[in-house]
Amino acid sequence: MKRIFFSTLSLILLLGIPTVLGVLVGISTLPLRETEVVKIINIPPGTCLNKLSSLLCSEGIIRSKHIFSLLVRLKKADIKIKAGEYQFSNRMFPAEILSKLIRGEQVKYTVIIPEGLSITQIANLYEKVGLANKDKFIRLANDPQFIASLGMEGNTLEGYLFPDTYRFTRYIGEKNIIRCMVQRFKKVYGEEFKKREQELNLSQKEVIIIASLIEKETSCPQERPIISAVFHNRLRLNMPLQCDPTVIFGLNNFNGNLTKEDLKTPTPYNTYLISGLPPTPIANPGLASIKAALYPADVDYLYFVSKNDGTHYFSSTLKEHNQAVYTYQKKWDLGKDKLNNGEK
Repeated sequence: MKRIFFSTLSLILLLGIPTVLGVLVGISTLPLRETEVVKIINIPPGTCLNKLSSLLCSEGIIRSKHIFSLLVRLKKADIKIKAGEYQFSNRMFPAEILSKLIRGEQVKYTVIIPEGLSITQIANLYEKVGLANKDKFIRLANDPQFIASLGMEGNTLEGYLFPDTYRFTRYIGEKNIIRCMVQRFKKVYGEEFKKREQELNLSQKEVIIIASLIEKETSCPQERPIISAVFHNRLRLNMPLQCDPTVIFGLNNFNGNLTKEDLKTPTPYNTYLISGLPPTPIANPGLASIKAALYPADVDYLYFVSKNDGTHYFSSTLKEHNQAVYTYQKKWDLGKDKLNNGEK
């Protein structure tokens, strides 16, 4: 190997850099293998050129780490190479490999964020696919200083991490993931929505809180504007919202079974005990629920009860609601406070 290096160095001194570079480029256009093998190569941040060349060689992507290193140096590209995960083939030419590294043409991972997830659930999802540290993600999403740097207000980004399909590279980092999701929210929540919130005499925060309640109450598209109307009507009449998902959000270690005691547990999110909206959104709503919050149906409903088929029965009076509870929830304990007090 030393002979190859010194021979190459002598060649450079004898023929000059441009000529030798031409020779190397010519060599780099020679095919490597008859049988193609495709590999994902991870190049961590801070990887030096020698380690990079050795890695590519050991993975069978290049034949000579010395020739590749020399090619990089001659093109003064060592500081231009970007860390990340790359897909390479052993039939790629060294010049192609270098070009890909310089462009930062990394493998991108598709992540689908469903509507209605909380910050914690989103953080878990990103950690599961290896794109973020869950604890760091949660910490940043609740850091007032970082939130302010995004042009947002408040102590949490709950409600503003817009659910969508995203494509991220391995080392994008938690800050950039959050920044991208907030930017997507801002793009969706445009001038039309801002104008509409003023017509309703609501702030953006209040709209997103209502949207998050709608998101957690139903997955039925036709019901969203109707459930929105129930919340708007109750707010107008200063009635407690009595929204189960808000109670669940405020509980620590919820086990999946909402009890009568849970409904009596004081938290800032228990809308059976507090008036008006909870202090923050309880989830990150999608576009349909945001639209529903801004454009409620023109109905006078004040109550709804699950029909146990993914839809709800809506009522305008307590008497009708109680009958609906008996009809659709007769297997439940009818002595619950939810029935006696006219709760949903």
